[in-house]
Amino acid sequence: MFAIYKRELRSYFISPIGYIFVAAFLCVSGIIFTTTTIQAGEASSVGSYFSLLLMVFVIVLPLLTMKLFSDERRLRTEPLLLSSPVSLMGMVMAKFLAAYTVFAGTFLFSCLDFIALYIHGTPNTAIIFGNVIAILLVGGACIAIGVFVSSLTENQFIAAIITMLILIAFVFTTVFNSFIDVYFIRAILSWISLFDRFNNFAYGYFDFNALLYYISLSFVFLFLTVRVYEKRRWS
Repeated sequence: MFAIYKRELRSYFISPIGYIFVAAFLCVSGIIFTTTTIQAGEASSVGSYFSLLLMVFVIVLPLLTMKLFSDERRLRTEPLLLSSPVSLMGMVMAKFLAAYTVFAGTFLFSCLDFIALYIHGTPNTAIIFGNVIAILLVGGACIAIGVFVSSLTENQFIAAIITMLILIAFVFTTVFNSFIDVYFIRAILSWISLFDRFNNFAYGYFDFNALLYYISLSFVFLFLTVRVYEKRRWS
């Protein structure tokens, strides 16, 4: 498992994908941070920064996941991967953790921006910490979704587009809800919404139910990926 993890992690930085992701993420997050906090003056809002950052995930996270399994199929190296002395869950987890490491490392590095707020003011540490935890949880769930989609196709572009569409559905269900009058459907959409469950963390409250939801969502999509490869191994 560790060998696959190291190989995948290294692959991000021997191709443009890793550099494009890091540059795009840091550039966009820096612009959002400057606009919502430093330039906003008294109207500055750390919560707005993290909420907008959540929207950025829809675009940038598929860059990390689109090649994970689709590349194996395109390069015809999938049989070698399936015959390696590691369990299918270990294989899937190794690829997931490699993508998550790049994401988490980049995001935590971007958090150095908050030094400026502490130098020039006294931001609410509980709110910042709650948002950081929530972003890491949401990022993990989004990456797990991307891993699953990547296992379904050998085309990286298709994997990226489908992942974006699924993430849009998860993130923007709150917006869709405002146009639906049926309570039962509204309740279901609110339950699956990534954004609604993000709110408590955004206000500095630790939400155990949201924590369980994000971890469960990640597990479900990683488990589905394992099932895809179980079927493929014996077909």
